[in-house]
Amino acid sequence: MGVAIRLVQAGEEVFIGSRKADKAERAAEEIKLFLEDENIDNVFGFTNPEAAKRADIIILTVPIVAQQPTVASVKDYVKDKVLIDATVPLESTIGGKPTKYFSLWGGSAAERTEDILKGTGVKVVSGLNNICSHSLMDFKEEVDCDCLISGDDDEAKKIAAELIEKIPGVVCVDCGLLEQSRTVERLTALLISLNIKHKSRKGGIRITGLKKN
Repeated sequence: MGVAIRLVQAGEEVFIGSRKADKAERAAEEIKLFLEDENIDNVFGFTNPEAAKRADIIILTVPIVAQQPTVASVKDYVKDKVLIDATVPLESTIGGKPTKYFSLWGGSAAERTEDILKGTGVKVVSGLNNICSHSLMDFKEEVDCDCLISGDDDEAKKIAAELIEKIPGVVCVDCGLLEQSRTVERLTALLISLNIKHKSRKGGIRITGLKKN
């Protein structure tokens, strides 16, 4: 919900998706309450296919166990769009520890999304998976973290970065081709471990020494 909250704040029109429309509608109302503004008129709830149909840019933020059915359900509505995949294979979603990552056959979660949607023309960008959810939810403060993105289409990465950088404090760093998501996704488990070890909720990453584009 943190990503949706931040983008609603930024003035973007946000369509929340869920398997059931009423659940998505409740989430939209919860965002209004969370932001303490019932007059917000740029967040709506729909089924996953309807949300994907309406959206120009799709952001996938689901547990790994829900990734395949969710992606399959929107396949008919992603043609030539940009899809930002924030999915991370963490063992906590299958009864294990949140500090442990498990490998997927065929590479990363983002690569699996790309494979499921093959032939649709969708441009998959891996991103938002290394930003702490607590930082996103703390909507009155800037997020002290870079966003590591990867993807095979440069224009899609630019589009994704422009949207993500509407979150105050976030700077996107292009890590290269989508295959780099295999490394970036693993960092989520490390960041969770660091936050637990150091009793923090907002530990993040900053990449230094690079020239700005």
